[in-house]
Amino acid sequence: MCDYSLHHVMSRPAAVGDKLVSTTFPGTITRGFAPEGDPNTAICLLPGTEVAFDDEIRYYEEVTHFPTRKGGKVARFRQIDIDNAYAHHDALEFPDGQIVLVTRLCEGQHATVLQLPAQPQPAEAATAEAEPAVREEAPLPLA
Repeated sequence: MCDYSLHHVMSRPAAVGDKLVSTTFPGTITRGFAPEGDPNTAICLLPGTEVAFDDEIRYYEEVTHFPTRKGGKVARFRQIDIDNAYAHHDALEFPDGQIVLVTRLCEGQHATVLQLPAQPQPAEAATAEAEPAVREEAPLPLA
């Protein structure tokens, strides 16, 4: 998903192994992820996507707006405040449970998409995979 404020920015979905950089997109005040070498394309992450940063994660404090370091390098993407159409939704959740909006990330941080969330399977496919194939055999003759 991409934040509401990025709907007019060219975008594409994330893929495992994508090399990302945190950036402010031209014509917006919103930060997000772009592919390395293409600052005009937003990479849209699905909730549950896991990313690893090359260095400690840096972001701006909500109250003081001073840059700070998280002390970790991994996070899981999620969306918050989805009932509020005019709020930023894209966020990162850290292993300790802390949540930081993506738009608060410091620019120029490099990250890699580690894993996408599991996609639900249709009920028929899940059932077919769960049940072993049954082979019909001729009945044994009675003696």
